[in-house]
Amino acid sequence: MDRIDRRIVRELQADGRLTNQALAERVSLSPSPCLRRVRLLEEAGVIRGYTAIVDQEKVGLPVNAFVSVRLERPSPEAMRNFEVRIQPFDEIQECYLMTGTRDYLLHVVSQSLKSYEQFVREQLTQIPGIGAIETSFAFGRVKWINRYPAVADAD
Repeated sequence: MDRIDRRIVRELQADGRLTNQALAERVSLSPSPCLRRVRLLEEAGVIRGYTAIVDQEKVGLPVNAFVSVRLERPSPEAMRNFEVRIQPFDEIQECYLMTGTRDYLLHVVSQSLKSYEQFVREQLTQIPGIGAIETSFAFGRVKWINRYPAVADAD
């Protein structure tokens, strides 16, 4: 990726609904080369898709839980099993494999504390091999951005 590709990505992260014409103007290209670069970025997997950013509270999911999961024995098989079993749970927005005392950190959204409890009791704890679950609830969001920091150009 060169400087222009990075500018294209940055502009699309800020507004994925930009027309090609508007994007081309913002990155100082003519429309055809701009569109060609966007398509190449998509084909290379740099741009993986486009989506709407939805207000979590307005869709009825105001609770953010950060859940630490420790496996009984974090073998490759146990880890693979856990990772496969959590995929269908839409409540789990993100899952990270961690270092330290926990094996995974989950970001879970929920309608209420009661619905979160139900999710833990009826779904999460049903996954074999979990040794411990510890939850922290967020009081509120302090910062959220939908774009990565700028990376220095190598050229």
